[in-house]
Amino acid sequence: MENKKIGWILRIALFGEFLGHGIFALQLKQSFLDMIISVLGVSLVSAQKILIIIGAMNIIVALFALIYPFRLMLIWASIWGFATGLARPLSGDPIWDFVERWANIGVPLALLYIKGIPKKLKDWFK
Repeated sequence: MENKKIGWILRIALFGEFLGHGIFALQLKQSFLDMIISVLGVSLVSAQKILIIIGAMNIIVALFALIYPFRLMLIWASIWGFATGLARPLSGDPIWDFVERWANIGVPLALLYIKGIPKKLKDWFK
């Protein structure tokens, strides 16, 4: 029973994280555009297109976090949290901008731990 409550707290936290970032991305938040341009070396137009795709993907992850947080999505959310956190110092921000985002990595990993690490390929989708 306790793990179920903790699981819901983590699911709601993951939902908020990805929904908020997704909405900012769809709004073409300037700091996100600057980071994409700096890290990937693309034009503003390309960064805008990339950011729209990222925003849509983040909102999909947010919805899955609430409705059906399957293990493969949780691994994706952790990797994405790591990559976007690391993008901060790669684009010129202090390393502490990465450190402060460790919860973006830890929340989906904690939820994965509660669900259990799968032993079979099909279990990554449960």
